[in-house]
Amino acid sequence: MYHQIAAYLKFLWHSKNQHGVHSPFVFSLVTKCFYDKKGKPEYTTLGNYRNALLQNNTTISVTDFGAGSRVFKSNNRSVARIAKNAGISKKRARLLFRLVRYFQPENILEIGTSLGLATASLASGNSKANITTIEGCPETARIARENMTTFGYHNIHSVVSEFQAYLDNVTNRNTTYDLIYFDGNHQKEATLRYFDTLLPTITNDTLWIFDDIHWSVDMEEAWQKIKEHPQVTVTIDTFQWGFVFFRREQEKEHFIIRV
Repeated sequence: MYHQIAAYLKFLWHSKNQHGVHSPFVFSLVTKCFYDKKGKPEYTTLGNYRNALLQNNTTISVTDFGAGSRVFKSNNRSVARIAKNAGISKKRARLLFRLVRYFQPENILEIGTSLGLATASLASGNSKANITTIEGCPETARIARENMTTFGYHNIHSVVSEFQAYLDNVTNRNTTYDLIYFDGNHQKEATLRYFDTLLPTITNDTLWIFDDIHWSVDMEEAWQKIKEHPQVTVTIDTFQWGFVFFRREQEKEHFIIRV
């Protein structure tokens, strides 16, 4: 907790808004997507999806392969508490929706479904996208699938698997992804392994989003290594999320942006 407070104060000191951005590509992204305050009809559906989970008091047994929880002391958890404490926030869910609406990726991978709050945002942003979401816990994946069906998200392929096992198989199929959302294992070694494994799946326009880049010292070290990678050209640190672009026509630049 102390680390995150210190990291956030450092972020505030160094971060800028759109007026400190001199890259036309990033300036457009920040002004037209990050800072888009207009209401969207899809926000209502996303809110209903969230409310359905918040009203679900069913207790499930959670299998956790990642860094663990700072909130829960037991693996037996109610769906409502998971949605409240471990799910993507409403603000971030809306931003994720806007990002998909802005870039219109056709092939999307999500690492870490949980209850599907972020998955619903991805699906809402482009109903024609092919979305694959991976979850290691069968019970949370089951709840997510049930809710996706209820709310009419039919462009989602849900996979129950340990992440690395699935990713090793993907890279042997010459698959490419336009967007990957990494939200499944907040540990340095695993994050960098996913990064290396999925590099063969990028295109020039691929966007990767890493969750909780300031979760720990180890995750900050992983983020720094990602920024330094020669194939990475542009990164944006918004504190909770780290955005990674591989655009060969861009000069290597790193931005710290308040969202």
